[in-house]
Amino acid sequence: MTPPEPTVVHTLTVPWVGPAHRMDLLLGSGLPEGYTVTTAFVIALDSLDRMLLTRVDLPGRGWGVPGGHLDPGETPVRAAARELAEETGLGLPDERLELFGGQRITLLEARPADYWYPARAFMAFYTVRLDRPGAPTSPPPGTECGAAEWVARAEVPGRCPGSAWLPLLAALETAVPASADPRPAG
Repeated sequence: MTPPEPTVVHTLTVPWVGPAHRMDLLLGSGLPEGYTVTTAFVIALDSLDRMLLTRVDLPGRGWGVPGGHLDPGETPVRAAARELAEETGLGLPDERLELFGGQRITLLEARPADYWYPARAFMAFYTVRLDRPGAPTSPPPGTECGAAEWVARAEVPGRCPGSAWLPLLAALETAVPASADPRPAG
C-alpha cells in the first residue's frame, strides 16, 4: 500500500541553496517519488516533551536537530539513526524512527556544474518519542558536535532561529499532540 500524498505545510527559499529553487516542507509518511534523499534528520522527543538538539561547532552552524548526509548505499532511516548516535550519543534501532516528512528541494533552473546536490533533493525527517525523560547525553569525542541537550519545545525556536525545519516541528505538534502520540513507547 502506498502512503497518502504528503501535505505541503510551508514553501520557502533558503540562502544555503545557491541556484533558484523552491523548498517545500512536507508532512507525510512516504519519500517523494522522483527525488533523491541526500540527508536524514531526527526530531527526538522525551516524556517531558523536550526535544534533543545538538550543537555543531562549524562556521555558520549552531544548535539544530541531529542529522546529516547519507553514506553510499545507506538507507535514509539508517542514516538518521547513525547521525542521531554520532551527534548526540543516543543510540536507537532504526525501527524506532518514523518518517514524518521533510524538505523537498526543487531547482527552478538547470543545475550548475559547481552545485553537487541533485536538482530534485529530499531531506528526510524522522521522529521518535521516548516513554521516559531523556537522559543527559553528549556527542562522542572527535565529532563535529560540541554538545547535545534535551530542551523544552518552547525554547527550540530561540535556540535554532531561522531554521527552515521549524514549520515541520509545528506541523508535527499539530498532527500528533504529545498526549495523543500513537507511536510505540520506548
